[in-house]
Amino acid sequence: MVIKYYQRDIESGPPPMDESWWEAVMAEDEQQENFTYTRKDHAGPVDRLGGSAFFQDVDQNSWNKVNETYDQDQVVCLNVTGYNRGGLLVCGDGMQGFVPISHLVDVPEDPVEIERWLETYLDQSIHLKVIECDSEHGRIVFSERAALARPGSRNELLRSLTPGEHASGTVTNITDFGVFVDLGGVEGLVHVSEISWGRVHHPADVVTLGQQVEVYVIQVDPNRARVALSLKRLRPNPWETAERRYKPGQVTEAIVTSVVPFGVFARVEEGLDGLIHVSEMTAMSRSGPLRPKYNLRVGQRILVRVLQVDGARQRLGLSLRLEGDL
Repeated sequence: MVIKYYQRDIESGPPPMDESWWEAVMAEDEQQENFTYTRKDHAGPVDRLGGSAFFQDVDQNSWNKVNETYDQDQVVCLNVTGYNRGGLLVCGDGMQGFVPISHLVDVPEDPVEIERWLETYLDQSIHLKVIECDSEHGRIVFSERAALARPGSRNELLRSLTPGEHASGTVTNITDFGVFVDLGGVEGLVHVSEISWGRVHHPADVVTLGQQVEVYVIQVDPNRARVALSLKRLRPNPWETAERRYKPGQVTEAIVTSVVPFGVFARVEEGLDGLIHVSEMTAMSRSGPLRPKYNLRVGQRILVRVLQVDGARQRLGLSLRLEGDL
């Protein structure tokens, strides 16, 4: 379901879609597709074969079939001929391609069980949709999850989505670089930089698989079926008013969100994470010696002193040295 809800920043238009988001997606899939896979031949034994899911020997008639299937958003039934830890090899009806594991349904949560579960797909027929076809690079990608939506639903949804709208969907995949959300036949990507106004250690810390979420549509590319989404743009940007609400010398409570070699990041409110540099993690007592503030841990509540606030650059400097320690 899409809800039209325009905000002030839409008047100037959303920022251009960052192509590096999609390059990261492609890179991950390519890493999954290019290594040993397991295939059962017609006689029954299981062999481990070197290869990839890039198909350079597909004839023109097959490419025409794939393109037609993609353009019309049709559901096809193909046979599983092999697998690796990244997904399934499939063929049939004049087509062959790869199904990334992120596009399969009911994937086990236990990594130990995944290979055994993938093996159960061998010689089975599954319903799929083509989600990517690139004849230049010999790349054909299918999705079992996309096939859950009726034929033609992808094209209808892409035509209905407009930058600046809010939409609702289901979290279907969580990666280091972002979160994929099924909008009802089309998957959009929430890049890690669009999850929160504050620091995000990993997207899995914020959302869970299967979670229903509302998202903000940044940009839609109907030709390539790409939708850029945001979670943070559903909320006001706290950095816009940070300099009015936090002043140098102010003492406030914060929660440690990350411990790094050069210091600690701490959150003073949702979306506002500041850095406590290692040089600000010792306190001078009245008697003279330095008292190190050791054993800070993620989730710990601490008192901090504001050193500087730069809303434009989204930087907040904090210190553990309070008034009595100066």
